Amino acid sequence: MAVSSTFGTISGVLFDIDDTLVDLEYAMTTALRDVSEHLLPGLDQAGWVKFGRIFTHETTHFYDRYLAGELTFNEQRLLRGRAALGHFGVELADGEESQAWVAEYHQRQTSYVRAFDDVAPVLDALDAAGVPYGAVSNNVHAYQRAKLDSAGLSRIKILVGTDTVGVAKPDPAIYLEGVRLLGTKPGETLYVGDNRLLDADGANDAGLVGVWLNRTGEVVEGFAGRQVDSLSRLLVQATAPA
Repeated sequence: MAVSSTFGTISGVLFDIDDTLVDLEYAMTTALRDVSEHLLPGLDQAGWVKFGRIFTHETTHFYDRYLAGELTFNEQRLLRGRAALGHFGVELADGEESQAWVAEYHQRQTSYVRAFDDVAPVLDALDAAGVPYGAVSNNVHAYQRAKLDSAGLSRIKILVGTDTVGVAKPDPAIYLEGVRLLGTKPGETLYVGDNRLLDADGANDAGLVGVWLNRTGEVVEGFAGRQVDSLSRLLVQATAPA
């Protein structure tokens, strides 16, 4: 089967997970505030926004080190937390305090994971058209499998993590493994994600049809690639096989 997308007829769709299917930023920032309010009493709303921004956007170099095998997942998470707290003059001590902070953050973040409202309708449309879909993520398979299931997305059966083929985006192999599992061809497979470089450009370079999910309407000078502001704008209509 095939389906008409905004970018031509395609026979399969692969999605990024974090901040594409699942609102990870909401889960992260809400959990961060829960576990850090006692360390930052009296912090105003602007301060909490800055705190969350540091953790989610300004410390991704620690996550890159995790992907490179230099840090464990919890180590990068702790370093990001320390950087955010340190901006406000708070030091998270080594030992039990830091371990407790990471453990509580993990528990709360997991409880806040939820799918975006536009996810179920697009998956329904793909199911109705008989078009296969899956996810390719820059995190390990087991962790992302649990996240999808927790967000009510267990129907996404095909999942490629960084440990599946031993590489991370934008290495072409990780996207192409998703294509192989779908049983489609790269040029007939959409790859949709919120990271312009890793998702749109990386997938394009691997031969897929890369699409930037630009939910915030960010304007990037010189970017002439494919983009949508919602998954609801991704598909046009289902079509029968040619």
